[in-house]
Amino acid sequence: MNVVEINNLTKLYRNNRGIRNVSFTVQKGDILGLLGPNGSGKTTIMKAMLNLVNSTGNISIFGMDLHDNIEEIMMKTGALIESPALYKDMTAYQNIKMNTAMHSHITRERIENILDTVHLLPYKNDKAGRFSLGMKQRLGLAIALVTSPELIILDEPVNGLDIEGVVEIREIIKKLNKERNVTFLISSHMAGEIEKTCNKVAVIYEGEIISQATTEDALRLHPSMEDYFLSIVKDRRGEIII
Repeated sequence: MNVVEINNLTKLYRNNRGIRNVSFTVQKGDILGLLGPNGSGKTTIMKAMLNLVNSTGNISIFGMDLHDNIEEIMMKTGALIESPALYKDMTAYQNIKMNTAMHSHITRERIENILDTVHLLPYKNDKAGRFSLGMKQRLGLAIALVTSPELIILDEPVNGLDIEGVVEIREIIKKLNKERNVTFLISSHMAGEIEKTCNKVAVIYEGEIISQATTEDALRLHPSMEDYFLSIVKDRRGEIII
C-alpha cells in the first residue's frame, strides 16, 4: 500500500529554484530518506505535502487527494519541519498540550508517555527555552508523535545534534517503525545517517529526484551511501566516474 504518492510535483520560487516534476512513492512501513545537499528542494517537497506552499502536480496521502482532504490527512500525519516552533516560556508538557489543543482525546497520560518515549519525562516541568538543541529537537519530535500518526515527516531531524543526540533520534524512529509500523519520510544531507536509518532512499539534486533505490540495493553496488550519492551525481553531470 502506498501511503504517499507524489506525481510531477513542481514549485518554483522567484529565483527559479525549487523543485521540478518530482515523483516518488512511500509505501506503508517504509522509512524513506530524501538525500540531497542543502538547497536541493527537500524542505519544499515536505512543505508542499503539508499544504504550506502552493505547488502544481498531484499529492495523494493515504489514498486521498491532499487538497480535497487536508483536514483528514493532517489528523493522521505528524511533522517536524526545520527547527521546532516551541514556546520558550512554557514547559515541555505545556508545549505539547498547546500544540494538541484541538485533539480532545490527548490525555495527560498520553503526553507523559510520549515524553518518556523521547527521554524527556524527567524534564516535563522545565521550560523549553532552557533546553539544549538536542532536547528541543526531541520535544519537537514528541509534538509530531503525540497524536499517534501513521505518517511522520521529518526535515533534517538530527541537524546540529551531537553524536548522542543523533543516536537517540535514530533509535526512536526505528523503534516506532518496528513496533507500530509507522511510516516515515525523512530528509537529510548526511548520507551516513540515511544509510543507518532508512530502508529506502531517493536522491534529490538541483530540485529533481535523480535516483531511487532500497538501501540494500544501493549498498550492494557501493561501499557506502556516500559513494552511492556521489556516483549518482557524477553520472548525472556526465562526469567520468573513477
